[in-house]
Amino acid sequence: MGLLLIPLFIAIREELVQWNLTRITRFVKSQTVTIHNRFISTPLPTPKTSFFENVFNKPERGEDYTFLQAILSIDMFILYLTMIIGIGSSFTAIDNLAQIGESHGYSTESIDLIISIVSIFNFFGRIFSGFASEILLEKFKFPRPLMLTFTLLISCIGHILVAFPFHHSLYIASVIIGFCLGSQIPLYFAMISEIFGLKHYSLLYNFGQLSCPVGSYVLNVLVAGRFYDEEAKMVGNNSIGFTCKGELCYRNSFAILTGMSLLGAVISLILVKRTNEFYSGDIYKKFREDMDSLKTEVELYTIDTKIESDSVNVGSQSTDTSM
Repeated sequence: MGLLLIPLFIAIREELVQWNLTRITRFVKSQTVTIHNRFISTPLPTPKTSFFENVFNKPERGEDYTFLQAILSIDMFILYLTMIIGIGSSFTAIDNLAQIGESHGYSTESIDLIISIVSIFNFFGRIFSGFASEILLEKFKFPRPLMLTFTLLISCIGHILVAFPFHHSLYIASVIIGFCLGSQIPLYFAMISEIFGLKHYSLLYNFGQLSCPVGSYVLNVLVAGRFYDEEAKMVGNNSIGFTCKGELCYRNSFAILTGMSLLGAVISLILVKRTNEFYSGDIYKKFREDMDSLKTEVELYTIDTKIESDSVNVGSQSTDTSM
């Protein structure tokens, strides 16, 4: 029970740290400290810009995009299309996993085990891609979009194993598909934060989440569902409706999913090309500069406050001596 509460304690601690940092930032920014003149002046208010202003005048990658600048950019279009294909194909496989196992003749216990394997390796994929992509990026400047390309290519193997199964191949497919889905999701949202900035990340995060239902509907309902129904009609009707038994039930649909994943990998290579210069540089430089600037401002304010306090003490001591 205690282990389950550890993430909650970590989250509370991080929120407290963030709250303290925000409080200090607001206090420092509300006052401009000048050591030489020893007075505090209120900075001039920054002019407000319209929400629709500069929609097509986009900043450099890594700077803070507005919401419209981000969703109307070519980078977001490529990334979003890749998300629809990658996440949609993986969700299609997972949503139909029980029915796939049934059509391939697996027992109920085996199907339950396969579904559990997908969930477990989905978790491992999320952890692995987070650590691995960060290490590769920092040490070797290996771009995250290229890691996404490899993930999409590996997922093709899982789809092929469903389309052309052999004995117990669904176990292997569940490991690959679960791991690849878990690996893709952190990469997508890490790239959104890095390319388009953090100012409107909450909006962009939820916009990215829309790719899940869109991809699932297109590839699951319009592709896998229709092909399965056609194969089931060939088998005929029974007491529980149209059902399909055999390896051909999902062959056509997963052959299409394999091709779609390959297409997603090719599309992601376009993003690799476009962001190669960005990821070959120091993508965290801006954040370090902001933290150094904040640290300097806090230190200057502390020094100036101490000088003023010492001056007041010296003045009071001089007054006492003269009296």
